[in-house]
Amino acid sequence: MNPRKPPAPAAGVVPARPGPQDAPDAVDATDITGVTDITGVTVIADGTVVTDDTDAASAVVPGAGPTGRSRGERATVRLGGVTARGDAADEPPRYAPEWLRLREPADAAARAHDLLDPLRIRLANLPRRADGLVVHDVGCGTGSMGRWLAPRLDGAQHWVLHDRDPYLLHFAAVAAPRTAADGSRVTVETRRGDLARLTPDALAGAALVTASALLDVLTAEEVGNLAAACAGAGCPALLTLSVAGRVELTPAHPLDAEIIEAFNDHQRGTGMLGPDAVTAAAEAFAGHGATVRTLPSPWRLGPDEAGLTASWLRGWVGAAVEQRPELRERAARYLDERLAVCAAGELRVVVHHTDLLALCRPTGGVS
Repeated sequence: MNPRKPPAPAAGVVPARPGPQDAPDAVDATDITGVTDITGVTVIADGTVVTDDTDAASAVVPGAGPTGRSRGERATVRLGGVTARGDAADEPPRYAPEWLRLREPADAAARAHDLLDPLRIRLANLPRRADGLVVHDVGCGTGSMGRWLAPRLDGAQHWVLHDRDPYLLHFAAVAAPRTAADGSRVTVETRRGDLARLTPDALAGAALVTASALLDVLTAEEVGNLAAACAGAGCPALLTLSVAGRVELTPAHPLDAEIIEAFNDHQRGTGMLGPDAVTAAAEAFAGHGATVRTLPSPWRLGPDEAGLTASWLRGWVGAAVEQRPELRERAARYLDERLAVCAAGELRVVVHHTDLLALCRPTGGVS
């Protein structure tokens, strides 16, 4: 084994360290042919992923979720759902794989399972395709939505993973699940792009559109485009873990309310919907005749999630200070106190999110 390369991760597991990884031995190259869209990544006949010498690994800042940009890019970063503003509106922020891996168990525990039964009923009524259900995962990150959902749905599935970051698309491809709930095959491809390219034509033949922790970082126009694309294609949408603008910390602190308010203002500050996203999405989908259902999906963080809580706190308080610089000194003391309580195993946090299922009117007469 080449000593410079870590062991390949098992399918369905995000690699523990940043940087390109070898593909799992069990991965058929035909499953991840879309990876050839990734700059510097090529899939060869035996399924091995070969990478060139890029600066991707060195650009990642471990821990709290933010990353630096590749050489020459601007230092706009996204902190676990918190977007720090920069000058380059056309350049996407990048999530660190470490942050996405850290939050994945909390995301899985939080998602609203009760939305799955109506989704399964809709999917069961669809005509069966030879390659199974086609699922588009928008803003897929490292693919946590697929790892959560694909094993909970029956039948063969083909997942199309969309993200603007080729580095994260690589992680999503190699860590994708390989089997559905009934043992059927799950395959995956990647598409680099953004919501502007997500049209009804791009979703032709789709059985489902999914996204996780996405709606709150979209503008009203982007949410409207997403709803229109799903409605035009006649496919349902399962959109999970959108922030609701409410946080509960125990024990309480006098500065809690001010930090919460500043954070919510920060999310809305660049045109993003932030805590208003689910309401806007529900209205947009309903405007296209979809049946919409929402359910709470809160993170419930205690001593067992201290690492995630600490990383989340840093990004959350940092965004609040960016929004209101006059908070800086008080917020620094607040963060130190909160981190100390967290390290002592005495802090509990509920970060409220909302999941949304939109059952768009099917096309082609499917009920």
